[in-house]
Amino acid sequence: MIVFFGPAGAGKSTQGQILAETYNWPWLSAGQLLRKKHDDEALKIMQEGKLVPPEEVDQLIGDAIINNSQADNIILDGFPRQLVQAHWLVESRPLHGRSVDLAIMFDISKPELMKRLSERGRLDDTPEIIDERLRLYDQEINPILGYFTEQDIKIVHINGAGTINEVHDKVIKELAVCNLI
Repeated sequence: MIVFFGPAGAGKSTQGQILAETYNWPWLSAGQLLRKKHDDEALKIMQEGKLVPPEEVDQLIGDAIINNSQADNIILDGFPRQLVQAHWLVESRPLHGRSVDLAIMFDISKPELMKRLSERGRLDDTPEIIDERLRLYDQEINPILGYFTEQDIKIVHINGAGTINEVHDKVIKELAVCNLI
């Protein structure tokens, strides 16, 4: 599995969808799976910029991984978001049969992020909610990256600024270096 990390608006979903289409890999976005589920309580939590309880997200992701067991690779977008989820993902390998081969961290400046999110026009992209999301993201991501490092999972940082094609070229280069394409 390839895990894409980055705050909302960093480009991870765009890049994940391009890879999914190019290589016929499943793109599993925790946020997208939650929105498709139409769970009013989960949607309310997300609209407030908060995190849905990890057990609920773990179940959704676990089921989606199992349902895509025949795929050559799987792209996880925005999961794990909490350290407990990172532990679950690594430790539940016997359940879903996948290991994390690579984590890609999309780095982007806050001004660029604010610009992108204001252009996308979602109701939950207000400055207050964006600030809350970034605060939560910063609080949660470092322990996850530390845990992945302890588990010998390769982590690469990619500058998420630039055109979609420029960022995509960087992603492809890293996937090639790791023999994933």
